[in-house]
Amino acid sequence: MTSVTIKQPTYIGPENVLEKRKQYFFPCTHHFYQDPPQIVQGSMHQLIDHTGKAYTDFFAGVSVVACGHCNEHITAKTIEQLTTLQHTTTIYLTEPMVQLAERLAYECLPGELKRTFFCNSGSEANEGALLLARLHTKRKDFLALEYGLHGRTFLTMGVTGMPMWRTDDYLDPHVTFIPRPYDEEMDTEDAAHRSIEALRQVLAEKGNTFAAMIVEPIQGNGGMIVPPDWYFREIKTLLAEYGILLIADEIQTGFGRTGRMFAMDHYEVAPDIITMAKALGNGVPIGAFATTDAIAASFNRPSASTFGGNPVSAATAMAVLDYIEQEQLVARSAELGSQLKDGLRALQVKHSVIADVRGKGLMVGAELNTGEASLNAALTDYVLENMKDRGYLIGKNGVGRNVLAFQPPLIMPEDEIHVMLSILDEVLSEAVYADEERGPKDGHDS
Repeated sequence: MTSVTIKQPTYIGPENVLEKRKQYFFPCTHHFYQDPPQIVQGSMHQLIDHTGKAYTDFFAGVSVVACGHCNEHITAKTIEQLTTLQHTTTIYLTEPMVQLAERLAYECLPGELKRTFFCNSGSEANEGALLLARLHTKRKDFLALEYGLHGRTFLTMGVTGMPMWRTDDYLDPHVTFIPRPYDEEMDTEDAAHRSIEALRQVLAEKGNTFAAMIVEPIQGNGGMIVPPDWYFREIKTLLAEYGILLIADEIQTGFGRTGRMFAMDHYEVAPDIITMAKALGNGVPIGAFATTDAIAASFNRPSASTFGGNPVSAATAMAVLDYIEQEQLVARSAELGSQLKDGLRALQVKHSVIADVRGKGLMVGAELNTGEASLNAALTDYVLENMKDRGYLIGKNGVGRNVLAFQPPLIMPEDEIHVMLSILDEVLSEAVYADEERGPKDGHDS
C-alpha cells in the first residue's frame, strides 16, 4: 500500500465530516462505504485520504476527471485564467467561450452539429436540449428509454426512467417510456428488437405529438447497457419519419470515455442535439448542448446562463481538449478498455457470481448475481468496501445496484489495471466465503 505526504498536517477526520453532514446536509445525501475515508488530495489516477493513504481511482468522480485529478497541464491553464479574468457573463464579449465553441464545432461534434449553448451541469444541458426540441418542433411530448438517467431538474427528472432518481411525485406527464434494448431474461438482439417494435407502435399511435427522444448511447447508471450496433440507426430512421429529434445524452460517455470522442460515433449516428458535461471540465463545472444551424435558429427568445461558458470553465475545457489530443486519450481508452474487459471476463470464468461483463472503452460494468436478488446489492457493497480497504475505489450502478462500475481516468497506468484485477480476484474469492458464512456486509448507496 503506498502512502504520500499530505499538504496539511491535520484534518477533522471522517467521523466529524459525517457528523457535520448529518447536521447540515439534506437527508437525501448519501455516501459510499461503511468505513468511508476523508479524501483530501488528488493526483492523476490517485486520491489520498487524511492519513496519507493513497487509493487508485477507478471511478473518476463518475466519469468526470478523465484527464486525471489535479492534472498540472490543465490546472495551470485554469489558474492562469483565474488570475486574469474570472467571470463576466454572456452579455459581455470574452474570448475563451467562443474559442471553445469553435473547437467543439470543428474538432469534436458529429455530423452537422455546430452551435453550442454553454451552461453549468449535465442536468442543465439536458433541460436546455429538451426545451430546444420543444421550441423547434412546437410539440410538447418526449420519448425516453426505461431505466435511463438524465438529471435532477424538472424536465430531466421527467424523462429519467430509473425509479430511484424520479424524486418528484408531480413530474411532467408528457413522457412516454420505451423498453430499453436490454433484458437479463432475453438475448440482446431480441431485447433490442422488442424496443424497436414498441417504438413503432407508439409512433403509429401518436407520432406527431413528440418533440424528441432522449437517449444515453450507453446507459451508465442503468447498469452499463450497450445496445447492438444497428440499434440507434434504426431509432434515428423511425424518428425522422415523424419529424422527431434525437437527443444524445453524452454527459457520461463524451470526450473519449468509450474509445470514441462521443459514444454515438460507435453507432455511426449523428444526433440532432447532443449534450455534454463532466469530462469536458475535468472537475471544473461546465455543461453544454449543441445542435445544427437550422435547429439552433428556433431558440431565438432571450436566454442566458450566468455562469455558463465563463472564462475559467472555457479555458479549462480547452486545456482538456488539448490534453486529450496530445496524449491520444481516445485511442488509449479503447486499448485499456479492451484489456479491462478481457481481464474481467477471465474473472467471470473463475467466479460464477460475475453474471455479465459489458461496456465500451473505459466505461465497463461487471454485474454480480448470487442467484438471490436480495443478496446482490449487499455483495456489491461488500466488494466495494474491501476493494477500498485494499486501496482501490470502484463504483456501482444498475437497477438493482449490483453492477460494479469501472470508469477510471483515461490516463490510468496499464499495470494498475492488472493489479486491480488481481486484487478483485482475491476479494471475490473472499466474498463468496463471506456470503456462505455470514452474508456480505451492507453498504451505502450514492
